[in-house]
Amino acid sequence: MSSYTAATEQDIVEMLAKIGCDSIEDLFAAIPEGVRFDSRLDLPEGKPEQEVYAELKELSARNTSADDEVTFLGAGMYDHYVPSLIDALTSRAEFLTPYTPYQPEVSQGGLQVMFEYQTAISELTGLPVSNASLYEGPSAVGSAAYLAKLVNGRSRHLVSRGVHPHSRATLETLAVGNGTTVEEIPLKDGVTDIEALQAMLGDDVGAVILQQPNFLGSVEDIEQLTAAAKEHGALVIASCDPIPLGILQPPGEQGVDVVVGEGQTLGNRLDYGGPSFGFFAAAQEHIRKMPGRIAGETTDADGRRGWVLTLQTREQHIRREKATSNICTAQALNALAGVVYLAWLGRRGLVELGELLVRRTDFARSQLLALDGVTALHEQPVVREFAIQLDVPVAAVIERCQAEGVNPGFELGREYPEYPNGLLIALTERRGRADIDLLVEVLSSAITAERASRTAVAA
Repeated sequence: MSSYTAATEQDIVEMLAKIGCDSIEDLFAAIPEGVRFDSRLDLPEGKPEQEVYAELKELSARNTSADDEVTFLGAGMYDHYVPSLIDALTSRAEFLTPYTPYQPEVSQGGLQVMFEYQTAISELTGLPVSNASLYEGPSAVGSAAYLAKLVNGRSRHLVSRGVHPHSRATLETLAVGNGTTVEEIPLKDGVTDIEALQAMLGDDVGAVILQQPNFLGSVEDIEQLTAAAKEHGALVIASCDPIPLGILQPPGEQGVDVVVGEGQTLGNRLDYGGPSFGFFAAAQEHIRKMPGRIAGETTDADGRRGWVLTLQTREQHIRREKATSNICTAQALNALAGVVYLAWLGRRGLVELGELLVRRTDFARSQLLALDGVTALHEQPVVREFAIQLDVPVAAVIERCQAEGVNPGFELGREYPEYPNGLLIALTERRGRADIDLLVEVLSSAITAERASRTAVAA
């Protein structure tokens, strides 16, 4: 044993004695023995930095990025173009830490970013109040459901099967701690079944949770669904893709109480699934039950415009039993990318992007549905994503397409067993006419080859 280690152990003994403990184990006496880890971690010996670099480089080479193939993969995360302007601003030293700006006199830049971001989200969603961001889309959905429980005290929540599977899983997980139950509203013809919703509603329903567009790409009739929920006093929560909000009616104008969503599409790259940010907007009457923090505008002693943290509902800042959130440091850097992206596009640019996606998606949908072996999963209006069905196993077709440098989309059967041969295809502005033509060609060849392969095996 080295002298350094011996001295360290002696220091530990003395520190334990100071607090009246005989051993380190005494510090964990409150933890039940059944959940303690009483062995050494099975960790390999350390390596020199250059060897670690070589190993990580080898591992990273196994990945396929969106720049390595023509990808039509979506399902909640999308390959949008990110302008260099975003990197230029988010890499500035004053923005690189999103830590809570407790001292407004030295945090005006960060606070103004939050304020401008909140303003943009409010305009997108049609709701007056936005927080300064959350971790990502599913946790925002979960926080919205908890807000509903706080508002009306009802513990029964109804969620459309068209809501992203990750968000539904988050709701189920948080329901255990929130004291709520989650029931699923089925889909009919690719959208939330209004008749099933009406049959499930009652005065014990606290929230109805929808998605716009839904996971299958369908544009939901939010106004009709909201009206049905409001007849029973339930809050309506809509999880939205922010890009289509440029051409769809804002949910806040359709009676929705809380609008949340995944902000990755706003200036954030895919980056292996994260990080991104979640946005959260609500009606004015729910402001004190919102999670996270809100930056507000004020004036200083000399009458100059300034910004401060107006509201923080985290348990660290108020009495724990009255806290509505355990959100600490939000995704402020990613939210900065979001507001820079929206400013870069501008009001008209966002509309033009949405219209471009509608045209390209309609073209791709019509071209694919003309292929032998391809049928529509539904006939609903779509903006940037649509679902089809194949007459051969989807997983095999995807594998064949990827071998040709094309990722044709998401295998729906992974999350929706009722669509075993369903394929979800997403468009962004990075997928032009040539890419769509390539998808049609490669997918057609893959279907034909897989059909021939299965016929040969059967024979």
